[in-house]
Amino acid sequence: MFKLKKLIIACDGESASGKSTAAKLISKKYQLLHINSGLFYRYCSKLVIQHKPQNIIVFLKKKLKSVSYKKISKQKLHSEVISNHVAVIAKNKKIREIVNHLQMKIIKTNKRICVEGRDIASKVLCKSPKYDLAFYFKCSNSVAAKRRWLDIKKSVPLRDVKSSLKKRTSLDKNRKNSPLVKVKDAILIRTDKLNKKQVLRKMSIHIEKLNLIN
Repeated sequence: MFKLKKLIIACDGESASGKSTAAKLISKKYQLLHINSGLFYRYCSKLVIQHKPQNIIVFLKKKLKSVSYKKISKQKLHSEVISNHVAVIAKNKKIREIVNHLQMKIIKTNKRICVEGRDIASKVLCKSPKYDLAFYFKCSNSVAAKRRWLDIKKSVPLRDVKSSLKKRTSLDKNRKNSPLVKVKDAILIRTDKLNKKQVLRKMSIHIEKLNLIN
């Protein structure tokens, strides 16, 4: 029987690496609140693209002040236009601070939570609160691109998706503010080598070990 009253999981990884699917599956299995931090940035991109504000920071602070995660999660945010724009948004330190503040308000009120993104273990959940387990998701560009291409209903050429993902991952890993990194104790999950059931099984084994220790 699973006994842990507190369970905080960090899931980081590259674009279309399968981290969202895995985070959803593990959250459902262990009844965790699931937060996709990438949706906050995609929502920011959608707002900026739509409204073209003169002062992006002031605009986003106002727009995100009272918005709920539930509302954001129901938006259509996975177009190629947003995907290409969000990497630029995510580089901005002040925008990251706005998003992190919003995330922490949710995280600090939930002891059983799974948060996915690109700087969760290294920044968002590195302390107060700190993650109990960290997973890092990796996938080959060809497999990741095919996955994203199918997600967007083949609306753009596959080669464009490959190029877009490669560029996004490069920007994420090389940005100055909160770059995408694998923390030392993160458990590597290769989603191009494992299917969904195998991914869930591997993650579950580590969670159950944590349960036994505690």
